[in-house]
Amino acid sequence: MGARRSTVYQVEAFNTAVSSENRIHDDETARSFGFRGGLVPGVEVYAYMAHMPVARYGAAWLERGGMECRFLKPVYDGHLATITAEEDDGRLSVKVESDEGLCANANAWIREAASPPPARMAHLRVRPPVQRDEASEISLAPEKMLGIEPVVIEESLLREYLSDIRETETLYARSNFVHPGQLLRLANQALLQNVKLGPWIHVGSRVESFAIAHLGDYLALTARVASNHTHKGHAMVELDAELTANDQKLIAQIRHLAIWRPRQVAETSTSKTADS
Repeated sequence: MGARRSTVYQVEAFNTAVSSENRIHDDETARSFGFRGGLVPGVEVYAYMAHMPVARYGAAWLERGGMECRFLKPVYDGHLATITAEEDDGRLSVKVESDEGLCANANAWIREAASPPPARMAHLRVRPPVQRDEASEISLAPEKMLGIEPVVIEESLLREYLSDIRETETLYARSNFVHPGQLLRLANQALLQNVKLGPWIHVGSRVESFAIAHLGDYLALTARVASNHTHKGHAMVELDAELTANDQKLIAQIRHLAIWRPRQVAETSTSKTADS
């Protein structure tokens, strides 16, 4: 068994989504759900965690690494987030703590060099609808295919993003690499561009990388609804997604889990129906 080693990284969290359509990032709305304020997006908390495997493995992790994460409690704007990574037998156990509580945890790894699998969904290029339906068990039914408007990330957008997430790693700017947090944001877009959502919460992701995305790449994401189910009163949707560059290179395969209708919304709707 290899020796264990621990590293620590700290970030002053920043809520990048205050003006987002998802009002769970708004202070007033979040407080009505029992939170202390607007939630820092899960994709940004993922970006904080991604600092650790990149610090350990370098660019190789962006090309043939992976991380599976779960968001347990909110991280709030302006609060200090402490990210700890412990390596054991070639894997990193990563956790995020803030306000003296565990907010997220993850496992990160890197594969031996190998050819990437073929992109399974490349031939299923899907565009988002002109008009979005309300999120429901029908509009997010299992096997439903979702797509996004392709994205090209340029230097100015990367620079702004690195500032927003307080990233201290210089690899991205030096090498013109897209940050993995920016890539995971595209999985959120598979929901946002296809259905109308109320307040919703990203609760976890598994990302397996197969190539590095560069500035100027034409990035497209196609997703399939793997499940739409209820857990502890929350309506949950799980996506299987593939991210490609320039219509040919597989960048990542993503499993994305979100609460698309929190139980508080369902309870409020039931109460109004009972009162009418």
